[in-house]
Amino acid sequence: MEAIKSNIAIIGGGLTGLTLAYLLRDTGLKVVVIEARERFGGRIHTLRKKGLPPQEMGATWLGKKHEALLSLLHELEVEIFEQIFGERAIYEPISTSPPQLVQLPPNDDPSFRIKGGTGTLIDALLERIDKAALYSQQKVESIIKSNKKLILKTNEVRFNADLVVSTLPPNLFFTSIKTDPALPNELNGLMSQTHTWMGESIKVALVFESPFWRSEKLSGTIFSSVGPIPEMYDHTNFEDDQFALVGFLNGSYFSLSKEERLQMILRQLRKYYGNKIDGFIAYEEAVWRNEPLTFSSYSSHVLPHQNNGHMVFQQPYLNGQLFIAGAETAPQHPGYMEGAVRSALHVAAKIKSLLAGV
Repeated sequence: MEAIKSNIAIIGGGLTGLTLAYLLRDTGLKVVVIEARERFGGRIHTLRKKGLPPQEMGATWLGKKHEALLSLLHELEVEIFEQIFGERAIYEPISTSPPQLVQLPPNDDPSFRIKGGTGTLIDALLERIDKAALYSQQKVESIIKSNKKLILKTNEVRFNADLVVSTLPPNLFFTSIKTDPALPNELNGLMSQTHTWMGESIKVALVFESPFWRSEKLSGTIFSSVGPIPEMYDHTNFEDDQFALVGFLNGSYFSLSKEERLQMILRQLRKYYGNKIDGFIAYEEAVWRNEPLTFSSYSSHVLPHQNNGHMVFQQPYLNGQLFIAGAETAPQHPGYMEGAVRSALHVAAKIKSLLAGV
């Protein structure tokens, strides 16, 4: 088995992992990023197909309060633009009454999207990280402490590192990676009961030739208590020349086929848009519960946001050599892209303090 030596091994090539590698780029440390998927980005997953707008199957929106993320975007020269909500929304409160077109209040806290898709942020980070440091299609199966090193074994490579940072959802780490010696019971118990952000989400996208929903008596903003789509938004690109609607499907439909989910969506949207909805030119979806490299079933019931940002995640383990990072571990804005960036900043500061002997 091939052996690769490094100072720091980062498990997971999503936003936290890549941001951390970027933050450590000038430290003189040898840093490797180990990603199980063929692609990098994790729960940032922008579909880019010729002739179609970027379609977000994962993380999408940010706000003015997401200061760490905004600072990173500015530093990487990645542009953002405001999400279109319009002045009205389609609102469906109950199944026994027709949907209504309601006036939206003035929005003092707008949401923003990333120009070119959220994947543009991942691309910008990858451009600034040494390509030799990136390992894809390498699923970490175990972490073993041996003398002063931690040994990570994947499906085909062994990594020897001084420090290891896991950026996986904590429950995924708990269910998929064996450690020797075992981690503390308190940490294992918390990881197994930590909600995986987006784990139950189903993102759906419909692409159209024109934004027919922008007429006076329609809207691209949908809120429904009836479903199966509880919310949907105008997902037109920055240039305003490629048009789509993107929303969430009720997560309980994860076991249906893609075609079955599409037909359910079309039935709902016909109530608002009539036969215009059947003119879609592409349909895409991401069922995150069916992504084994993101979601792992819990051993018992877990509530949304449960244990996200818990203080137990803020300290290192295995004699100070293993850090538990990632969006779910951030005390502020856990689960969001902001939380992912803050987690990377937190661990980078800890590592730099170790280097400085503080």
